[in-house]
Amino acid sequence: MKKIFKTSMGNWIGRLVMWLWAGPVLAQTTILPADVNQAIFAPQALHVHGSSLVNLPNGDLLAVWFQGSGERTADDVLLMGSRKTRNSSTWSQPFLMADTPGIPDCNPVLFLNQKNELFLVWIAVLGNRWEQSVLRVRRSTDFEKPGVPTWYWQDNILMNPGEEFVDEAKARFKELPDSNLGWAEYAPSYEKMILEAVTDSRKRSIGWMTRIKPLISKDRIILPLYSDGFNFSMMAISEDQGETWSPSKPLVGKGPIQPALARRKNGEIVAMLRDSGDGPTMIQESISHDNGLSWSAAQKTQLPNTASVELLSLQDGRWWMVGNDIHDGRYRLALWISADEGKSWSSPHYLVADPEKKGGFSYPSLIQDAGGKVHLSYSSHFPAGKTIQYIQLDPKKIR
Repeated sequence: MKKIFKTSMGNWIGRLVMWLWAGPVLAQTTILPADVNQAIFAPQALHVHGSSLVNLPNGDLLAVWFQGSGERTADDVLLMGSRKTRNSSTWSQPFLMADTPGIPDCNPVLFLNQKNELFLVWIAVLGNRWEQSVLRVRRSTDFEKPGVPTWYWQDNILMNPGEEFVDEAKARFKELPDSNLGWAEYAPSYEKMILEAVTDSRKRSIGWMTRIKPLISKDRIILPLYSDGFNFSMMAISEDQGETWSPSKPLVGKGPIQPALARRKNGEIVAMLRDSGDGPTMIQESISHDNGLSWSAAQKTQLPNTASVELLSLQDGRWWMVGNDIHDGRYRLALWISADEGKSWSSPHYLVADPEKKGGFSYPSLIQDAGGKVHLSYSSHFPAGKTIQYIQLDPKKIR
């Protein structure tokens, strides 16, 4: 059996860090007060995950998630949605948002482009393999009536990264620290296998997946993508309001996936990423100085992480980041606050926690409406059932 071994010292340090972060702190957890905290629908046996929120021009909230008897290995997975109208205190009955018959549909993202056209972007998982996923998109200009939006357009988003992708991956890997992974003639190093894979144009052109909302400016949409095949990320960039898309250079590192983006006042774009690399897992960070075209090699921060993170630049200038601040599960969801555009972060505030460690809370979606209220959805999984949980927060009450 082929194995890759970490150093014994690395394993000991990892166990120590996991104990320090995930041990006695849980019993002292205080949950932040929320203006609204409700399940979008009753917990159910079907698997529901990967929600996304958008605030529509009329004040409605629209949510989407994927649902089925599993994830990539279940062919009945489709996209469901629900609407919370501006004057309603509850969410509507769920409705179908998209379904590719016989193929799993996952990881939906909702957003409005610069002219307030609604986009739904997601992945169709071909052959039940994440690395064979295809990006799909639906568009609507008729979405403010009750129920499902009227889609007038559906297509695939095709990526074809060229030789600059290969050159960038090789250059960035040279900047990364040693992973302390072992090597053997029959188990070549991680870096060697990835750098061989990036030279294959077929592998570069498929398997890019959505998860987090895009960063939208006056002249550009930057849609975060990631690959489970390469175990790193990339951006899809549109300079014509979503009509066409082109790939950025890769965001390379030891497992930086599912990037969440925010822009600093000096123009830098910060990506905070889920860590799918060496343990102990920490939120990773990368920076772009050229409006999302290229990215620094991702580095680990000091913030623990076990699942997807989300990032939001508030109207008052603060940044909020949501994720699991533990190493041994998803039973606690934390909010970090930064007053200096992500250069430093507060101690975690807690949105939800399960002292028995049976619950799973992950894959947050975080937006702010024109009135300043923050809206959050996340996957809430318990043995008795699964739902998408919705929270409304007032940033003025949280310091």
